[in-house]
Amino acid sequence: MATIDAAASLERHIEFPEVDLPSVPVDVESELEESPERAARELRKLWNLSEGPVGHLVRIAENHGILIVFSPPQTSSVDAYSFDSRVRPVIVLNPTKRDYFRQRFDVAHEIGHLVMHADSEPGGRKVEDQAHNFAAELLMPADVMKDLLPSSADWARLAQIKQTWGVSLQALLYRARRLGVMGEVTYRNAISFLSAKGWRRQEPGVMPAVEQPSLLAQAVGLLEEDGAVLDGLAYEARVPVSLFETIVSRTPQASLSGAFAGAPEIDSLPSGVFSILSRGEAR
Repeated sequence: MATIDAAASLERHIEFPEVDLPSVPVDVESELEESPERAARELRKLWNLSEGPVGHLVRIAENHGILIVFSPPQTSSVDAYSFDSRVRPVIVLNPTKRDYFRQRFDVAHEIGHLVMHADSEPGGRKVEDQAHNFAAELLMPADVMKDLLPSSADWARLAQIKQTWGVSLQALLYRARRLGVMGEVTYRNAISFLSAKGWRRQEPGVMPAVEQPSLLAQAVGLLEEDGAVLDGLAYEARVPVSLFETIVSRTPQASLSGAFAGAPEIDSLPSGVFSILSRGEAR
């Protein structure tokens, strides 16, 4: 896969954060409903996350060795997907999805798959439900949310929690129901209201810019400071230049061509090994 080829090539010159991701297998046939939540709590503890809102989730994941990239727009058919490669775990995001709140949930969902489902077949309903419950606990820990969420559809209160915790109104309503804070009838009425208002497509309120990956972009920046050029890096990775640019970009990019870079000048290739660990933006 081109993403892995690009990352592996860059890692020959750049010291990336070590992979720090627990394996907490959850049987897809398990009837223990708390298993995904338990896995999320273990991750929160390992990553030293406070009980409060999770910050820049993409950057936190990168700091713990997860590679996050945008797919080319023409190949994006799902919200996100993940896999554990020979190099490091990878999460691929849909570049056309510009919803900050839902993207954060997508990232948390895929982290759940990486933690729980290394040996499971993707796409099954049970597997997806488990990843959903993992993401909910990671972003909205039960011990805090039980006392924070309203029992009624208090939209002003929900909007405040949404902005503070970085999760959608729909996710908050689902969480309130699952935790037993909100009754089934109240939940269904709230969802119906959301639908009638058109909020299931676009919720009200300020929409922050989506979280952007920076690990690969910063690696390329360090190498360019040392005299490397993008074409040369792409050539070394054996990845078409336009695709390489998409992979290492902080923002979604349109792939303009499939051409490979020609052989670069020898001094356009990186020399030495650099550490990205001490650079503040990647930490």
